[in-house]
Amino acid sequence: MKMLTSLSLLIFLIVFIAAFIPSYQAPYALRISCGARKDLHTPPTNTFWYRDFGYTGGYFTNATRPSFITPPLTTLRYFPLSEGPENCYHIERVPHGHYSIRIFFGLVQDPTFDNEPLFDVSIEGTLVYSLSSGWSNHDDEQAFVEALVFLDDGTATMCFHSTGHGDPAILSIEVLQVGNNAYNFGPTWGKGTILRTHKRLSCGAKSPKFDVDYSGNHWGGDRFWNSITSFTPSSDRPLNTKSSIKLSKNVPNYYPEALYQTALISSDNLPDLTYTSDVDPNRNYSIWLHFAEIDPSVTGEGQRVFDILINGDTVFQEIDIVKLSGDVNSALVLNTTVAVSGRSLTITLQPVKGTHTIISAIEIFEIVRAEAKTLIDEVRALQKLKSALGLPLRFGWNGDPCVPQQHPWSGVDCQFDSAKTKWYIDGLGLDNQGLRGSLPDDISKLTHLQNMNLSENSIQGHIPGSLGKIASLEVLDLSYNFFNGSIPESLGGLTSVRILNLNGNSLSGRVPAALGGRLLHRASFNFTDNKGLCGIPGLPTCGPHLTAGAKIGIALGACAGLLMIATCLTCWWKRRQNILRAQHIAARGAPYAKARTHFSRDVQLTRHNNGHENSRTAAENGPILLS
Repeated sequence: MKMLTSLSLLIFLIVFIAAFIPSYQAPYALRISCGARKDLHTPPTNTFWYRDFGYTGGYFTNATRPSFITPPLTTLRYFPLSEGPENCYHIERVPHGHYSIRIFFGLVQDPTFDNEPLFDVSIEGTLVYSLSSGWSNHDDEQAFVEALVFLDDGTATMCFHSTGHGDPAILSIEVLQVGNNAYNFGPTWGKGTILRTHKRLSCGAKSPKFDVDYSGNHWGGDRFWNSITSFTPSSDRPLNTKSSIKLSKNVPNYYPEALYQTALISSDNLPDLTYTSDVDPNRNYSIWLHFAEIDPSVTGEGQRVFDILINGDTVFQEIDIVKLSGDVNSALVLNTTVAVSGRSLTITLQPVKGTHTIISAIEIFEIVRAEAKTLIDEVRALQKLKSALGLPLRFGWNGDPCVPQQHPWSGVDCQFDSAKTKWYIDGLGLDNQGLRGSLPDDISKLTHLQNMNLSENSIQGHIPGSLGKIASLEVLDLSYNFFNGSIPESLGGLTSVRILNLNGNSLSGRVPAALGGRLLHRASFNFTDNKGLCGIPGLPTCGPHLTAGAKIGIALGACAGLLMIATCLTCWWKRRQNILRAQHIAARGAPYAKARTHFSRDVQLTRHNNGHENSRTAAENGPILLS
């Protein structure tokens, strides 16, 4: 009994303790092999890739890998301009969090294609990268774009914008969750910013590696570390150690230990270490510098002290790696943000004490201001309109209508609402585009629309009454389509409308009185070429206006009259049939009727003659006396 009680108590304690210990959850990781028809694994790490999904268009084909660092995948998806200027991958059900999104580019394995497509890449509506000429001609160049971004709406959207120089071709997409506080660079971190990876270098390493090759923590996002064995030949040399490195795997960045087991150290004749990278001008950059004192000649504090300069400005003074990290073979990470006006970024390490400087790794991120998105209800309204009107593929209409600002949707005008920090749609210009179908009621969700021109298309059906809800509408041109039915009374409530063109359709009925009355207030309305419209000058006069009840009464009376006429006609027809039937029977019995008539006439003649004979006899013999 005691044993059973002790066991129950132990189980209770285990359950109680487990309830207060947070369970370890692996980070969200999604990898897509673009163009692949089935899931697959790739060597040497047996990495899992989902088959292609989430794309808005394009075609799959065989791929040529432009760089040795490209994943060993054999297919890609490319997007010809005929499919539209914007095409996207839209991934749903992505948990809220901080993500590293990496997109690898590929080359179509076909000699008839342009082997080096140039296009723009946006993530979550923000332009993060523009491919420049020559990107595919150097095997050691990065054939991908990578950015750190917060996802908070359950989706991830990556779009590719054609610039007219070849068709965008995408080899793979990775959406990898990282620590929520990863790469916190200061007060503006996470406040509408994206970090685009510009350079990530493992100094002194002989070959490039991913975090997974370093056996790194998955919360680091499987970063790619390019290798560099020298900043300037003859001025530095590589250094490495097999000793264990302390403090390397700390949160929130989870750097792999092996990153700090190699380094570059300056030479005796040139004690400075200098690294220069080409950058885009007038941008802000977040710079992360990695150190570990792995030089056996340095055993304690004060033996190596140096300053760090960026583009000639001192950003860190008297850096003592051992002092700041606490020991030799211990990791130290320094971060700073700099504004760069020119086209180069130069990092210089100058010795203060000692004759050499040392560095393990460098990370450079461009700080990109995240674009505000378009109001979601208006985006959905445009998507409904795209489907209802069957917009041609050349329009694209994928991703966000207003951002990136360099690539808005064709035919869509946008305005920015600084109060709501959102974009909204204020204009639609889709005239003479061969559109078909009908207007959906959801068009009323474009509540900021001021100008809508859908003229000279083949749009059918009724004009949605919901259009009357767009109070901001000033110009509405639906002319030369195939709209039918009546003009909705709700359009009379559009008090801001200055131009209303409904001519060249098949509309009928009375023009709403509210619209007709506005003709005297400098509004330009055109209702011509609609044979059934009436009620305003220039159109036929309408008949007496009847209420809905009167119309119903007239309709019921007409139905009763028609029923009565039908009943009378039925009775007359039946009587006529009876008469015709009787005449037909009489015609068939005529010989017998004639014989009976002759017999009756003979009897009557006989009786008449006998009467004459009796009278004559009596006259001759005299009167007869009766006794």
